[in-house]
Amino acid sequence: MFRRQRRQTRLRLFGSGLLLLAGGTGLLVGLLQLPERLDTLLLVSRAIANLISGLSRFGVGLLQLLGVVALVGLALLALVLLAAGLVRLAKALLPPPRSPR
Repeated sequence: MFRRQRRQTRLRLFGSGLLLLAGGTGLLVGLLQLPERLDTLLLVSRAIANLISGLSRFGVGLLQLLGVVALVGLALLALVLLAAGLVRLAKALLPPPRSPR
């Protein structure tokens, strides 16, 4: 039921350690060569500028949308006021209903 864990041999531990060291070293060397091929500071500044312009465009779009919603609300309020005024005018002009006695 329970298996005994096999102890790793020294050769296997040494090999896996070397592989990990080689992978980490290769990754660091690749990252160190990156600034030569790419202007990192320019990339970061462009990314920040795009983010800021995107946020400002989003804010302007949101403000415009809120303006449209406010105009639609005012138009609906005007229609409700017109309908209420017409109903009251009709009630005032029509004779009152007779009440049965």
